[in-house]
Amino acid sequence: MGEIEGSYRVLQTPGTRLGAQFNAGISTLEPGQSLSGNVISGSRSHGRGLQIRVQGLDDSQEFFDIDVTQISAEIPTNEMCLCTHDLFSCFSGPANTLFRLSVKFFPPDPGQLQEEYTRYLFSLQMKRDLMDGRLVCTENTGALLASHLVQSEIGDYDDVADRDFLRINKLLPYQEKVQERIMELHRRHLGQTPAESDFQILEIARKLEMYGVRFHPAADREGTKINLAVAHMGLQVFQGHTKINTFNWSKIRKLSFKRKRFLIKLHPEVHGPHQDTLEFMMASRDQCKIFWKICVEYHSFFRLFDQPQPKSKAILFTRGSSFRYSGRTQKQLVEYVKENGAKRTPYQRLIERLAFVFPSSTDSVVDSPQLSPFASKGPLCLSPSFQMSTLSLPGQAPSPLQSPILSEVGSTARLEEEEEGRRKRYPTDKAYFIAKEILTTERTYLKDLEVITVWFRSAVIKENAMPEGLMTLLFSNIDPIYEFHRGFLKELDQRLALWEGRSNAHVKGDYQRIGDVMLKNMCALKEFTNYLQKHDEVLTELEKASKRLKKLETVYKEFELQKVCYLPLNTFLLKPIQRLMHYKLILERLCKHYSPAHRDHDDCKEALKEVAEIATQLQSSLIRLENFQKLTELQRDLIGIENLTAPGREFIREGCLYKLTKKGLQQRMFFLFSDMLLYTSKGVTATNQFKVHGQLPLHGMIVEESENEWSVPHCFTIYSAQRTIVVAASSKVEMGKWIEDLNMAIDMSKKSQEKSSIFLDAGLGDRSSDEVSLEQESEDDMNSSRTSLDKQTHHRANTTMHVCWHRNTSVSMSDHSLAVENQLSGYLLRKFKNSNGWQKLWVVFTNFCLFFYKTHQDDFPLASLPLLGYTVSTPEESDSIHKEYVFKLQFKSHVYFFRAESEYTFERWMEVIKSAASTTGRMSLLIPKGGPMEINGN
Repeated sequence: MGEIEGSYRVLQTPGTRLGAQFNAGISTLEPGQSLSGNVISGSRSHGRGLQIRVQGLDDSQEFFDIDVTQISAEIPTNEMCLCTHDLFSCFSGPANTLFRLSVKFFPPDPGQLQEEYTRYLFSLQMKRDLMDGRLVCTENTGALLASHLVQSEIGDYDDVADRDFLRINKLLPYQEKVQERIMELHRRHLGQTPAESDFQILEIARKLEMYGVRFHPAADREGTKINLAVAHMGLQVFQGHTKINTFNWSKIRKLSFKRKRFLIKLHPEVHGPHQDTLEFMMASRDQCKIFWKICVEYHSFFRLFDQPQPKSKAILFTRGSSFRYSGRTQKQLVEYVKENGAKRTPYQRLIERLAFVFPSSTDSVVDSPQLSPFASKGPLCLSPSFQMSTLSLPGQAPSPLQSPILSEVGSTARLEEEEEGRRKRYPTDKAYFIAKEILTTERTYLKDLEVITVWFRSAVIKENAMPEGLMTLLFSNIDPIYEFHRGFLKELDQRLALWEGRSNAHVKGDYQRIGDVMLKNMCALKEFTNYLQKHDEVLTELEKASKRLKKLETVYKEFELQKVCYLPLNTFLLKPIQRLMHYKLILERLCKHYSPAHRDHDDCKEALKEVAEIATQLQSSLIRLENFQKLTELQRDLIGIENLTAPGREFIREGCLYKLTKKGLQQRMFFLFSDMLLYTSKGVTATNQFKVHGQLPLHGMIVEESENEWSVPHCFTIYSAQRTIVVAASSKVEMGKWIEDLNMAIDMSKKSQEKSSIFLDAGLGDRSSDEVSLEQESEDDMNSSRTSLDKQTHHRANTTMHVCWHRNTSVSMSDHSLAVENQLSGYLLRKFKNSNGWQKLWVVFTNFCLFFYKTHQDDFPLASLPLLGYTVSTPEESDSIHKEYVFKLQFKSHVYFFRAESEYTFERWMEVIKSAASTTGRMSLLIPKGGPMEINGN
């Protein structure tokens, strides 16, 4: 073995911030570094000077005189490190070499970048990659990206302007083939600002497999030609354009190269101690070293907290490369932006970008001084076009890109000013906000349908896990519904844009109504009644197949753990029928609001009549499907019970009670059905499932209050044919709910001809007493109860049963039905108890839970807040909240404030949250402040 020429140990700990060592080609400069002596625009230097030509991301070009001993390039943005590629290695080339400014580091979610200008530069990079064939995608996706680029450049759709722009500007290699599709898609972007278009471009691009990928040709040990690439998460291996392997940074111990060989040393646990080094052969030593340097830079930028310490120079001789990354890391940049957020100069580009699209006959793009960020007198100066004082033109909708997730103190004042300005611009009529609720909930509904039509379809096709017959049954029923609602959403979006006056047309008058749009689409929905009636069969067949086919069952379970599947999977299959109920309720509110003489009243009333007719036809089917969905959900989460979906069984209530055992009160989860009562304990398994300990038939059961007998608050006794158990609820209200539902279920079972004993599991039914087994497992139960809901890592920990367990409460089937009716979504401003600023979030309420998104375009929630046990109220004087339309959520010491945009939306959020959150205290003397584990220890 010869000497290793360059090596880099992949540390999992942050480096130490010391003086940065100079390296050619790295331009992520430290605060205070100046380029005044290095980059002088418009003059010639002598001696060791060299004039270079640089092409910006907008294709404008500038000449620079630089000193070859100090090679750098200033970047006019504060975040995410844009830089030229390896300038030093190009100096030996021709004097007229063109250097291209390009994105160096591609973050996983560029939409989180705070500065509009930075997002603009990233969108320009996507535009270049699209044209160069680097951003590989389907023709339809390419057309969609191109349509957003057109919207970004020339604004709303105009047939003549679109054709002229596409004739002059080349956006896709196959542009002529898909030009009509581009224009069709562009027509849908009515009212979208340039900043919103940039965001859409980045959202689409980041989901593509080739986003940010830069190929480095190589070969493996067998000589097979492959391509290597590096990304934020680690190294990637491609064969053609197909990714065949990924090595995460956490799995890599060391990167090195020796001549043309690139070596990846993995941690022993990844491939075992005897196969821990992977070797790839590249075309030359230079190419190998370049790729190694890029890997070092990517790892340092995305993984380290501070700059890595420069490698000390040897006194007598050197061994290997001393190259280290010398710029700011991603985490340093985030902190820098937080600290300097208020100092950033806002940037406005609409007028300049229109000038770029329609240049005068005497001007050219290259010669225009306003189009280049380099046309500056000083190294840190931006051109006049980037020094405007506002982010958006008057009358435009606020961009959803002011991300509340990353926005902190620096942007708080500006965010509140924008919200106030938006409130003043928007209509104040209550009808507008009722119509807007249709739009916002339709957006969420379409995303929910995509969980099935896009994400689940992709999962089963990839694994070839679903029989062809079931594929046809499932997707032939839901695809037409999805396509219909895509068109419906577009109509709603356009109408609300006209109502608000966001579009270029600024035409109001006849557009300040929604009844005509609703009537047209509610009539069209009648055609889908047959599809909706088949959902019963679809749900049943999918459940049967997942039990019968192991591969499908595995795909199903794994898919439910993905972030995009934020609810149990079969819940999404109920959405189309549930959506009819939402239309009905919203139209009822509109009809109640309008006077009979209002021009929108008759259309709304007729639309209500149409949807009510369909909803009535499907009401019994919905009740049956919701019950079946709940039973199948419980079947997956309970261990020790089979055939939970037996015919005739109905779910009634689930919740937490404390069962009296030889060791005292033990926390248990109870499930009441129309024929039996189950009680379970939460296991300490990775799947967060509950283990069944007892199964009591309702036939012959008696329930009695017994607080006085046992001296335990809120205690009652359940007498069954098999055994007698004593349980305690967390409050008097909870006890009353359980006793009422138990007695109702017992009466129902008496009238039933079938005895519940036919459903009993033999193993459980023969058990004479469960106290012994509970004694043996109580220690595990105690430990598992210490894990708070907020610390659960398993995705399904937010299901209702887990929330009931941690909040010591219960939920009935009627509560579930009410929650379905009260689904809601829209933008809210959120504030924590001790924070100063408000954060704008897209919030979805469903299944007793608030789900938080950065924008409505996101595919999965960033966080969630189960509402069971919370109280909702208006702020008190001591809260010092001096804003309109604010409501307060509180559970113990957890306090959140949310601010709505109008009186109507405020009242709606209060209404739906009250339907899910508890209005009475759930905790009592039974549950001490330390939590349930203190009881278990007695």
